[in-house]
Amino acid sequence: MTRAPANLLAVRSLLLEHLNRDPNRSRDEDLEPNEVGIVGDANHRGGYHCGSDRVVTNDYSVVESPRDRNGLTLDAAALDVGTFRLNSGGRTHNLFTFSTWCVAQCVANAPDTRDIREIIYSPDGNVVRRWDRLGRRSTGDRSHLWHTHFSFFRDSIKANRDQRPLFRRYLTTIGLLNSEEGENDMTPEEHNWLRTVHRNLTVLDGRNPVGQTYTRMAMGEDHKDPDFRVSHPTLRSIGAQLTALQSTVESLMNRDFTDEQAIVTGVLAGLTPQEIAAAIPPTVAQQVVSELSRRLAA
Repeated sequence: MTRAPANLLAVRSLLLEHLNRDPNRSRDEDLEPNEVGIVGDANHRGGYHCGSDRVVTNDYSVVESPRDRNGLTLDAAALDVGTFRLNSGGRTHNLFTFSTWCVAQCVANAPDTRDIREIIYSPDGNVVRRWDRLGRRSTGDRSHLWHTHFSFFRDSIKANRDQRPLFRRYLTTIGLLNSEEGENDMTPEEHNWLRTVHRNLTVLDGRNPVGQTYTRMAMGEDHKDPDFRVSHPTLRSIGAQLTALQSTVESLMNRDFTDEQAIVTGVLAGLTPQEIAAAIPPTVAQQVVSELSRRLAA
């Protein structure tokens, strides 16, 4: 039977933790647990609130995107968020401002929105609108005057990709999370950028003071403030990897290679095909492909 996936349950917990925690607010102002739903009720058939056991023939939540067709499982792939009202940072925030903020992020194609297929919402409690990444629809029924619907591409649910970063950004923006809490999630692009920077600077380490300093800072061991420690878990993890990679580089540097090919072989032995591809400049990539094709055809 259709089930609630772990990554959407995590989003639900995050929203309830921060939008339903003020004892001075009334029940009408708090976001209540029964207002944040994932799985449709027993009679619900078709759509993103349903898993593979409840979809219907030509279900739009399956057939309109290969991301949905390839990601269909028993998991639901939608989240409903009900009404709330709170004051934070000198401003009033509610379901309508939350929804329009999320839609604006989707329109801007922010990296942490790219798993969202659609948002059905009201900007003011009077009209219903629909943002659809595929541009198929623009309307929704009147129940969305008092709740906002998020659909996620099913492949992102199947992959259990973390869907909290967008919602953490919202909570940080309105002042319910501090910046350190908000920084615990990074987009895939940010992770890839950091990975590339760390790899390149590690090659410099042992030969360039900048590389040495960067490695120590990544480990939280070097800063003008003696009490400074890098708190970001991703940086700590990559810092540990840097230390291991630095040892590998140093061991290669201390070996007595007699020819250039031996050096190349030694370096490549520690890299995956993906890392090798990522290190090839675009201007050289086509030449490499052509040369490999020539050799394979020989």
